[in-house]
This record gives sequence, structure tokens and C-alpha cells, in this order.
Amino acid sequence: MNDRPDSSPQPDPVTPDALLHTGSGGEVTAEDLVLASGRDITPQNLAWAERKLAAEGPAALDKLLP
Repeated sequence: MNDRPDSSPQPDPVTPDALLHTGSGGEVTAEDLVLASGRDITPQNLAWAERKLAAEGPAALDKLLP
């Protein structure tokens, strides 16, 4: 037996577009870049991210995220 009445609304299975995409409209930090790359925040990874941000600017984050 179904505990939910047929008229109850079902959750929307589609994720809104605004939740799927990010923009680098705000300030991008080295920590943001490390986390977006799936790495742990370590001194070595922060140094990598700082170099990448210096070379590519905020677009470095856009290259990692959809």
C-alpha cells in the first residue's frame, strides 16, 4: 500500500540550471581553486593554486568547474 496520496506533489528531478553552473564573478581564492580541483588544502596545493591564479586569473576556476 502506498502511504502517499496520488495528489501529493513529487519532487522535481531536474536540478535548476543556476545550481549547476558557477561563475567567477566574485573573488576567487587559492582555497577555492584547491577545493574545486578535488585536492586537500595543504601548503603545497595552496602554492600550486596561487601560481595557477597568478598565471590564469579567475578563469582558472572556470576551467575546473562546469
